[in-house]
Amino acid sequence: MTTVPLVRALSLVGFHDFATRQGLDPARMLKQIGLPLQSLQDEDSLFPYQQYCALLEACSQQSGNPLFGLHYGLFQASSVFGDLLHVLRNARTVGDALLELRNHYALYNAAAEVGLDSENGQVILSYQVHQTDAPGVRQAEELACAAGIQLMRALLGPHWHPTAIWLRHSASADTALYAQALGMPVTFDAPGLALVFESSVLAQPCATCDEALQQLVVRSMQRLEPLSSDELASQIKQLLQHLLPSGRATAQKVASIMALTPNQLRQAMAREGLSFQQLLEDVRQGMAHAYLAKPSVDIGELARLLGYSDTSGFCRAFQRWHNMSPLNWQKAQGIQRQPRLLGRGRRRL
Repeated sequence: MTTVPLVRALSLVGFHDFATRQGLDPARMLKQIGLPLQSLQDEDSLFPYQQYCALLEACSQQSGNPLFGLHYGLFQASSVFGDLLHVLRNARTVGDALLELRNHYALYNAAAEVGLDSENGQVILSYQVHQTDAPGVRQAEELACAAGIQLMRALLGPHWHPTAIWLRHSASADTALYAQALGMPVTFDAPGLALVFESSVLAQPCATCDEALQQLVVRSMQRLEPLSSDELASQIKQLLQHLLPSGRATAQKVASIMALTPNQLRQAMAREGLSFQQLLEDVRQGMAHAYLAKPSVDIGELARLLGYSDTSGFCRAFQRWHNMSPLNWQKAQGIQRQPRLLGRGRRRL
C-alpha cells in the first residue's frame, strides 16, 4: 500500500512573517487546509506532506504570486534545515556536508530524497519527490530549489551560483521572474529538480568548520526518529502522536490523513498483524513517560493531552500498564515532584 509521507513543522519556519508580507492571514490559511496553528509551535511536530503542498498552493492562489514557494524558500534561507544546518556548516568540505544532507534528510522530510551524483566533471544535487502528482507539489519543489541554493551559499558564500538550475515542470510565470529571483536563468521541463555545478566544488572547505560542534549536533539528531514512509506501524504512531493533543486520534481520522477508507486501513493493519488500539496504547505510554519525567507535570492536564476524558480514565490505564499509579511510578523512577505554584491561568506541561 502507499502510505502518506510526513514532514516536520520546521518546513514552515517563518511562515507567519512571510505570509503576512504577501498580504495573507497566516492563521486563516492554515485553517483552510486543516492545519492547527499550534501545530507549528513545535518544530518537531508532524503533519502530512499533502497538507504542506496544499498550503503552498492556496497561498500562491490567494496572494496572486505564482512564485510563492520559490520566494518563500529564499525568505527561509538556510534556517529551514534547523539543527541539520550546524552539521552541514561544520563538515570538513562541501562534499562531506552534502553527504550529511543526503543521509539525514529523512529525519525532516519523508516525502522526498536528496541525490548526489557526479558525471563528466559535474555534480548533480537533486531533489526527488515521491508523490509528483500531489496538488501544489510544484510550489513545494520550487521552495526546495530555493532552499538548496541558499544552503550552498551558506556553505560557500553569498555570491555562489550553480552552473545550471533544473526544474522538472514548465514555468508558471514569465521566465524572467525566475531569473530575477535566483540570479540566473532556469532550465524548465528538465529530467528532474537539481542544481548542477562543477565537481571541484565538493573539495572546497566549508566557510565555517567546528568538528566538535558537528559531532554534538549529530548525536542530538540521532535521537530523532526518522520519518518512515514504508513502515505502517511507525507511520500510524507518528500520526497518533500528532493527533492526540487535539482529541482527534481516531482510526477514521488516521485513515483520512493517509488517503484511505477506514476499511482499507483495517485491512492493511490486519495484513501486518497490527492492532490500532495497541498502537494507540503504545503512543500514550511513551508520551506519558516523557511528561511524567517532569517533576511538576499536572496529571489532569496530562490526561487531557493523551486524549482521556478525565483523570480517572488515564489513571486506570496507567495502573493497567504498570500496576501502579502515575505518582508512584514517578517515585519509583526517582523523580521528586515539585509543588505547583498558585497563579493565574493554566499551567503549561
